[in-house]
Amino acid sequence: MPELPEVETIVRDLRPLLVGRRFVSVRQASKHRLRRAWDKAWPALLAGRTVEAISRRGKWIVLHLDDGSFLVVHLGMTGQFTVVASSTPPPDHLHLVFNLDDGVHQLRFRDIRRFGSVTRLTGQAELEEFFAASGLGPEPFDLNAKAWRQSLAGTTRPIKSVLLDQCVVAGVGNIYADEALFVAVLHPLRRGCDLTPAEADRLRKAIVKVLTTAIEKRGSSIRNYIGGSGLAGGYQEEFRVYSRKGQPCPRCGTPIAHLRLSGRSAHYCPKCQPKPRARTRISKARHEKE
Repeated sequence: MPELPEVETIVRDLRPLLVGRRFVSVRQASKHRLRRAWDKAWPALLAGRTVEAISRRGKWIVLHLDDGSFLVVHLGMTGQFTVVASSTPPPDHLHLVFNLDDGVHQLRFRDIRRFGSVTRLTGQAELEEFFAASGLGPEPFDLNAKAWRQSLAGTTRPIKSVLLDQCVVAGVGNIYADEALFVAVLHPLRRGCDLTPAEADRLRKAIVKVLTTAIEKRGSSIRNYIGGSGLAGGYQEEFRVYSRKGQPCPRCGTPIAHLRLSGRSAHYCPKCQPKPRARTRISKARHEKE
């Protein structure tokens, strides 16, 4: 699933290509339903609208339109939101096409697994209500140190699970949770309440460091992700632990280990990120044989 660095890269790619552009027409290119239904009335409402700004909230892309409405986009697992030449042959799994006023480009939404969505919201109040209902927590770059320590101290969940909870911190997913825990030298099964204030601060800074570097590298292209201009990411070349089971740790050479936690994978170095001494009550966690 595209995470914060990938979504931020798409937003930055799309800004120079879309801001100031007008939608001449909008059409559905597929009869297949996305995660959220597309209203048949929306193409007429979007035609003639100009994109005034593009922003990101967590893993969501927000297009600000000149009539005060918004397009809120989620990429799901395999979504792609790109500006291409209109002459480019349409790919499979293409769902929405926005024709732009330059006459030669289109904004396209493609999604193989159809877990993504594009939703029109009427105004600022509805946008705020939309994100409030989704329970999005603070952005990783805006984490208050005291509030962050308190949120960890108040939970017995494994720290890897906490990082994936969008209500605690928005935008972090499986890749960057693993990478941040490695940088912070913390085992994924450490309970939030067992972290010292110093460890909590170290993790907060590690999250920011990893995400910042990943954005600079345009995110990670390991499956279907491409940026808004069609370019791939490069951070996958710098993974320290994620998807590197059995390969040597870049810090100490120990083979990277892997475990399953509530149905999600977690990669870590057994030596650099020692297993917690206290017995944790995690019924759904199990170590796989290396």
